Parts: sequence; structure tokens; C-alpha cells
Amino acid sequence: MFQPVLPRSQTGLIILLGSMTALGAVAGDIYLPSLPEVMSDLTTSRQWVQATITATMLGGAAGQLVIGPISDRFGRRQPVLVGLALHVVASIGIIFTPSIALLIGLRFLQGIGNAAAGVVAMAIIRDLRSGSKAAKLLSQLMLVIGVAPLLAPTVGTLLAGLGTWRYAFVFLAVVGMALGGFVWAKVPDTRTEEVKRAATGLGPAFRAYGRLARDARFMGYGLIPGLAQSAMMAWVISSPFLVRVEYGQSPAVFSLVFALCGAFLVAGAQLNAALVYRFNPKNLLLVALPVELGIAVAGLLFSFVGWGGLWGMVGGIAGLLFMNGMVPANSSALALSRHGEASGAASALIGTVQLGFTALVMFTLSILGDSQREMASVQAVVLAIALIIVLAGGGYRRQTKA
Repeated sequence: MFQPVLPRSQTGLIILLGSMTALGAVAGDIYLPSLPEVMSDLTTSRQWVQATITATMLGGAAGQLVIGPISDRFGRRQPVLVGLALHVVASIGIIFTPSIALLIGLRFLQGIGNAAAGVVAMAIIRDLRSGSKAAKLLSQLMLVIGVAPLLAPTVGTLLAGLGTWRYAFVFLAVVGMALGGFVWAKVPDTRTEEVKRAATGLGPAFRAYGRLARDARFMGYGLIPGLAQSAMMAWVISSPFLVRVEYGQSPAVFSLVFALCGAFLVAGAQLNAALVYRFNPKNLLLVALPVELGIAVAGLLFSFVGWGGLWGMVGGIAGLLFMNGMVPANSSALALSRHGEASGAASALIGTVQLGFTALVMFTLSILGDSQREMASVQAVVLAIALIIVLAGGGYRRQTKA
């Protein structure tokens, strides 16, 4: 009987888990340059087009809540394969969708499918690593998780240039099928005996959420990745209209700006991977978050006085994303180190909060508008909350488990 085996090398493991985790971000970012064309093609408004991205986030949040405990109870492998199949079906449906309402519904389903790959990848990390070792692996994963979404808008622009924005979803369907084959060959059930003993049925598996919710420190650190992601996504959701509409740039310039800013996110994560064994993860958060908050506040002040222009804004965003690259890995590792017996549920709850915050930020920006001022205001608020949580969060006991 065929038995899948995880890649033996660290590089192979990073590529596998990074691809699983990056799928949702790629699916969200690949048609960002084409949002104005989607609005025209489906005869709708900016708010409804932005809702297609929000729907993906909400689908991911709902999917993770269900998939996390299921993966604790039944194993890591089957939920990913089912989720990827749903991703492929939704992608094919979007290729032929005639309306914005159907597009939003299919994007919600696509988000559910993507959630399976993301939450199981995080659970596998907790199965294999903890503490600083988990933070280092998460930081290394950012090289894949960060680069893939950076390239996605460029790929989307090229595909749209061949004919229509719908070609991006042909690409996503193919990617989903290829990743499904990779998962089938390489993802076994990595659950530890601790997880198997704790998840003796679906009831106990879902009741793990109650234990997690009562752990104030877990919830505090688990909120921070969502707040950091929200600061980044405020830029992502606003960027097509800021760069292309407000500053009048072409899709090619937008893709260049997006890739440039994202490269700083990846660089920050790689710096974090180098630092995490030398410094306490909480101390790294106490450096990164104040600097990131300061950049957001400066961007807000500049937006009021009209300084900087396009490239001033891009420079500030690049710096903000560089520091942001040091936040999710450390805060996730701090949270996950506390509940190894429910790693699937813990990963799912962190991911759900992350996507939930992101969806809330997108909804807020769709109401307030997506000018530089509104974007910077949202970034400053969420980063201030994240810093307050870290300052109130207590100590961190370094883990020794591999």
C-alpha cells in the first residue's frame, strides 16, 4: 500500500508547507491588478468588487474553524485533498461566472477550500516543531509564502493581457490540481500521540476551542498575527486603486510596486529567521511592532500634509512590511507552544482570527474609502492594539522539543 512520506530535506519541507500556506494568498492577490476590469466586465461597483476578496477571507475563516478539529480527529491528509478539490471546482466556476453575486459566492467556497491547505500546514509545523524552532521554520516559510503572492499580481497581469481577468482562475485551477498531486504523494498523518489521545471524537476535538478561548495568553498572542495581517492587507486591498487610479499608473507599474513592497516583507521574515535563536521571540515583537507603528503614524501624518507622493508612500509601506515580516512567525510560535495536544484546533483558531480581522479591515475600508489616509489610519489602529497585547502578555518559556 502506498505511504506518503514528508520531504527529507528542510528545503523540501519548506517548499511543501509554504505552497500549502501560500495558496490562499495567491488566490487572493492574483487578480488584484484586474479589479478595475472586473468592475467593468460585471457592471458593478468598487465596493462589490472588493467584496470578492472579503468573501475569500470569510470563507477561509469559516473553513479553518471546521477543518482544524477534523484534522486533529481524522488526520492531516484527507482534509487537504478535499479542500484542494473544492478550490479547483470553485476556480472553474469563476471562469464562467456571469455576475458579481455568483463570483462572491464562489470566492467564499474557494476560501473554504484554501483554508484546508493553510491550517493543516500550520498544524504539521506544530506536530514537528515548537518554540523557537517553530518560529524559525515559520520565518523560513515566508520565503515561499511571501514570494508566491508577490509574483501572483505579475502573473495575473500577464494572463489578463492574453485575454481576460478570468484566465487567472484557469491558472488557479491548474495550481490546485498540481498541489493536490504533491500533497497526495508527500503529506502523511503527522499527528503526535498527544493529539490522537486528546481528539478521540469530533465532540472533544471541537471542545478544544473552549480550552483555547479560556487561555488568555494564547488568545492574546493568537490575535497578533491577525492584527499584523490586517495592517498588511489594508495596503493590499487599497493598492490597486491608490496606484492605478489615484496616481494614474499602469498595471505593469502596479505589479512592480507590489513586488517591491512584498520583497521587504520577505526580507524581514528572513532576518527574523536569523535572529530567533539569539533573541526571545517576545523581545523581537517588542522591537518590530513599535517601529512598524511609528511608520504607520508617519504615513498618516504625511497623508494629511500631502508629502511624499507615490514613491514616498511606497517607501513607507516597504518599511512597514519589513517589520511586519518579523511579527506573525514569532506571535504564532508563542501561541502554538502552549497547546500541543490540540495543534489543529489551535492553528485553525489563529488562522480564523487572522482572516476575520482581515475581512473586517476590508469591510471598513470599503465603507471609509481606500485613500492613503484611510489605509494609514487602519494600520495605526491595529498595530497599536497589537503592541498593547504584547506589552501585557507576560513572559515566554523557551521550548526544547524538536
